[in-house]
Amino acid sequence: MTRVAINGAAGRMGRNLIAACLDDPDLDLAGAFEHGASDALGRDAGELIGRDRAGIEVISDLAAVTCDVVIDFTRPDATLGLIEFCCSEGIAVVVGTTGFSDEQLARLHEDAGEIPILLAPNMGVGVNLVFELVGQAARALGLDFDVEVIEAHHRHKVDAPSGTALRLGEVAAEARGQSLDQAAVYAREGQTGQRGRGDIGFATVRGGDIVGEHTVLFAGEGERIEITHRASSRQLFARGAMRAAAWIAGRPAGLYGMQDVLGLR
Repeated sequence: MTRVAINGAAGRMGRNLIAACLDDPDLDLAGAFEHGASDALGRDAGELIGRDRAGIEVISDLAAVTCDVVIDFTRPDATLGLIEFCCSEGIAVVVGTTGFSDEQLARLHEDAGEIPILLAPNMGVGVNLVFELVGQAARALGLDFDVEVIEAHHRHKVDAPSGTALRLGEVAAEARGQSLDQAAVYAREGQTGQRGRGDIGFATVRGGDIVGEHTVLFAGEGERIEITHRASSRQLFARGAMRAAAWIAGRPAGLYGMQDVLGLR
């Protein structure tokens, strides 16, 4: 049985991860972590999600727990600190954190030379299938169709565009032989002039309790194709993370994605 620890246990995703782990018969919740100033320290992980006691106390000391995999959906700095610890201990990491800078991603890639790291901007099984569909559509339609990525999330999300939206843009760009850095248009205001051939536009919505919605729009002359994924519960991300944790345990060092977990590459 794979022993799983969860970092950021008291956050919105952390609580969903705890529930998903406790519900998975093939996984054992071995630890639940929070930062040193968290009000959740000392509480039982089960009680944290409104269930019976799980016998796992929320702590801040990563070294106090023995586990095979740590799952982290926090913030870039915290994630990189966690990975540094896991490198020293030989522990696999499943990362759902988004908003990494290029420099931070480069560091994460280096760390993947020491331990297995699964990095996915979205752990949902359905949205990872959408990545495949977007790639197929972009290859088939080419530059004759304009591409726009529209995403919506809750008011508390701190990065924009979302990691999933950026990955959708990357998939479309790569399928058309482009670099997203050169093709992306993140803002439009005022007299912008006509759209450039090959541009990939992004639009961001933030409000309420929207879990996550992503649409890739392919607009051509006389026709339009839309590929959309809507998430109504964070549990789908949590279940995907559990699937990823079970898959990565015992793998050799390297950087993996959900496509690997789902057998899509």
